Amino acid sequence: MKLIIQIPCYNEAETLPLTLGELPRALPGFRVVEWLVIDDGSDDGTAEIARNCGADHIVAFTGNQGLARSFLAGLDAAITLGADVIVNTDADNQYQAADIPLLVAPILAGTADIVVGSRPINEITSFSPVKKLLQKIGSGVVRFVSRTEIPDAPSGFRAMTREAALRLNVFNDYTYTLETIIQAGQKGIAITSVPVRVNKVTRPSRLVKSVPSYLTKSLVTIVRIFVVYKSFRFFISVGLTLAGAGVLVGIRFLGYYLSGNGSGHIQSLILSAILLGVGFQTMLTAFLADLLAVNRRLMEDIQYRVKKQGLRDTVGHRDADSKTPP
Repeated sequence: MKLIIQIPCYNEAETLPLTLGELPRALPGFRVVEWLVIDDGSDDGTAEIARNCGADHIVAFTGNQGLARSFLAGLDAAITLGADVIVNTDADNQYQAADIPLLVAPILAGTADIVVGSRPINEITSFSPVKKLLQKIGSGVVRFVSRTEIPDAPSGFRAMTREAALRLNVFNDYTYTLETIIQAGQKGIAITSVPVRVNKVTRPSRLVKSVPSYLTKSLVTIVRIFVVYKSFRFFISVGLTLAGAGVLVGIRFLGYYLSGNGSGHIQSLILSAILLGVGFQTMLTAFLADLLAVNRRLMEDIQYRVKKQGLRDTVGHRDADSKTPP
């Protein structure tokens, strides 16, 4: 089997040599181990440094596209290059490369298609209390929505089979980590986690520019994930809450009306009508969102089949070229 280790990079000239220097060139269970660097529009010579440090493949963007798109571009390139298993790690050397054998072990054993490296969050001194709390909250939301048991959902240290990579999509521009786990759970892709170690911090996090910024983006990401993947439950809950409030306000007005004081509480009747109307409309939105979710799943299935066919064509051309006499 062929293993490709991919590293999304954005201005990582200082840390990339250290990260690549610790990556393995051979692992039990794989006949080939290659390195793939995704240069996300860097302006510090990251791509050239990657070549000088021995990267086998480089995907370069002319402008910064963001972590999520870099991750997906790496998966597409790795699949095209014939990877059977793909490992994703960070360019800042956060994760210990020596744990890659632990990461791919469940895949080699045939018990999982995606493996997420679980960091010892409570022991990482560089994480602030707020960041640790958000990590736990985010992971809890992901476990609830995806029906999986991944303790460290934001971890970018993960391995996956080619089949799993073909099925993944990312709609969030901020990060890919949470959404891919949710998709795995909803699509029935076998996913598990293994404990991994981390190295000392080499540079400040690019995703966490400040605590308020991280808090805002994390909360928005969590809400968006819940709305996208649990749309019916989200909108039906809001609709029932509004309609229930409208019923209660209406009962209050009815009580005053029956006691002969209804003329002084006409505002309650108006508020009740508004809440009931908005609640009913929101419940209708829940059913429309559910229909859109069904359509999205159908489109993802079509996309998977197109990718699969494209992969067969690529492999067929490659085999034909290898058999062509010089």
